[in-house]
Amino acid sequence: MPQTYDDQNVFARILRGEIPNSTVAETDHTLAFADITPQAPVHVLVIPKGAYIDYADFHANASDAEIVDFHRTCARICAEKGVAPGADGAGFRAISNAGEHAVQEVPHFHQHLIGGRPLGRMLARAD
Repeated sequence: MPQTYDDQNVFARILRGEIPNSTVAETDHTLAFADITPQAPVHVLVIPKGAYIDYADFHANASDAEIVDFHRTCARICAEKGVAPGADGAGFRAISNAGEHAVQEVPHFHQHLIGGRPLGRMLARAD
């Protein structure tokens, strides 16, 4: 059964200016802000400004311009925060949870950009 977008979720309210945020980057299609409970020295949430529930919804229904802008904004943030792999950065993790099994807490597509320290394995190995 398809989900419907909840326009009262916390990210929708942030986009409407009802809840303040610590903006890291903003474009016509994307907003990025510092996570309020960071799990690493760099922890930025990146959200599209459109009403998309999760990764699959965004990538199936967003315009090409929204998708390109979102991913280029993520790349720019990683470079600016010094976590992009290369001469200076040691890498980062990009996480997007979708649905109940992935423990998605906010029903608005968002990507966590996390880095600035070794992060360990993402999932425990199955035996």
